[in-house]
Amino acid sequence: MSSATDKARFFLEKSVPELKEYESKKIFTKEEITAIIKKRSDFEHKLNARGAKPVDFVRYVEYEINLEALRRMRVKRMGIRAPGHSGTRRIFFVLERATRRFQGDLNLWIQYIEYARKQKSYKKLSMIFTDALRLHPTSAELWIYAAKSVLDDQADMSQARSYMQRGLRFCKNQQELWLQYAKLELIYITKLVARQQILGLTETRAKDSDEALDTNADMIAIPKITEQDINPDGNAEAAENAIETLNSTPALSGAIPIAIFDAAMKNFQNDDRFGAEFYEMALEFENLPCLVTILGHVVDNMQTHQTTSFRTQICYIKFPTAGVRVTSPEFPRVLGSSFARIKECQPLSNSLAKELVSWLKPLAETKDLDPSLKKAIISTARNAERTLSE
Repeated sequence: MSSATDKARFFLEKSVPELKEYESKKIFTKEEITAIIKKRSDFEHKLNARGAKPVDFVRYVEYEINLEALRRMRVKRMGIRAPGHSGTRRIFFVLERATRRFQGDLNLWIQYIEYARKQKSYKKLSMIFTDALRLHPTSAELWIYAAKSVLDDQADMSQARSYMQRGLRFCKNQQELWLQYAKLELIYITKLVARQQILGLTETRAKDSDEALDTNADMIAIPKITEQDINPDGNAEAAENAIETLNSTPALSGAIPIAIFDAAMKNFQNDDRFGAEFYEMALEFENLPCLVTILGHVVDNMQTHQTTSFRTQICYIKFPTAGVRVTSPEFPRVLGSSFARIKECQPLSNSLAKELVSWLKPLAETKDLDPSLKKAIISTARNAERTLSE
């Protein structure tokens, strides 16, 4: 079986039982099966030839996916139950051969992973990620992708953390990995808060902390959580006790994102650019109870190590407004605090002035904004623009 022809014949013969079933159950006509054999033969000869390219595997996979979709549609229409053969295994087999032959092609690995996710083959997906990450340990994007997929598809935060922490061993100097790790933890906290809302525990928490969450104002896409997600065994009392226990742990206090931030800042020698990016990333989670704690820690750290940086100054100026709606009754007061901090930073550098204009102009365009507040925002933005023109 050294020649391409012998290998192609070998792989084609393995599909004979499958094609016989299709014909016997009249899923495909004899002419269609002949066409399938011809198409597969052409692909197999290309794949087993010396000059095969990744695109040849991709086209083969696309053909088999379309064929499988057609087969499933006909099986459903004809009312055939539990067919013995499925094209899914063949698609997996082609993708496995592709990644084995072109191990360095990340696009092939991603296609392999995406198909496994679509089929919800989580056991196989875990093995694919293991192989892919073993071959591409320095790809921060792949570690991030693995962590996000296991959290989104299987709600397994423990495994997601494992991917991120292992990724940091190989990609310690890639800031995006640190940012996405912290973001993953913030998403997890968001899910815990949403679960508390479903169980009605947020009312008690709001009385203790004078903070209430507005579930209609989330700036991020929160996965839908049902009673089944919280309580798969039907024991509501146990689920409620478990979530109440979380209030006394670091999970909801923001301690984990803060620890990630501290480790990252130490690794990057207190880089103010990373600090500003972390601040903006965390700011997306505007309704988290621990948001102010996290952002306050970020600002304090940046002021300690990069006091005169315009990035530190803009975070310091914006901080009073963190988590407060522009149209809320509290906003004029906190914005006043921000304006006072602008005066502290006088004279403005050009870089800080640009940041202020970028922050204030969108605020001024907020729908239903109080006219007097809008006037104050526009005036402050114009003063910053004058600095730029001088």
